[in-house]
Amino acid sequence: MNLNQVTVPTNNMDASVAFYKLLGLNLIVDAAPRYVRFECPDGDSTFSIHQIDEMGAGEAPVVYFETQSLNAEVDRLQQSGIIFDLLPTDQSWGWREARLTDPAGNKIILFWGGEHRKNPPWRVK
Repeated sequence: MNLNQVTVPTNNMDASVAFYKLLGLNLIVDAAPRYVRFECPDGDSTFSIHQIDEMGAGEAPVVYFETQSLNAEVDRLQQSGIIFDLLPTDQSWGWREARLTDPAGNKIILFWGGEHRKNPPWRVK
């Protein structure tokens, strides 16, 4: 099974669309202000945003975008005005992660997992 799509809520479609375009996603469905869908520039995954009236309480989804050029991508986004909650940091599980929040408050993790992405040392055999 491959990840096909993740959908996150927003209460500001224009800000969210601009944010995800800046991340490098390609807009493929534009039914704004209700719904938009992007394709990722690498692989076959898609990502969509749907409009809601009010952001709910509790945890929103966490969306992971993988890039081998993590440091360069973070530098590019910082130069475009994106603020990161965590700059690229090596994690104990073998991934290098940078964390940010989109305009609707959804948590985004840009990462590079390398061999550990699907084959960590503790993988079930």
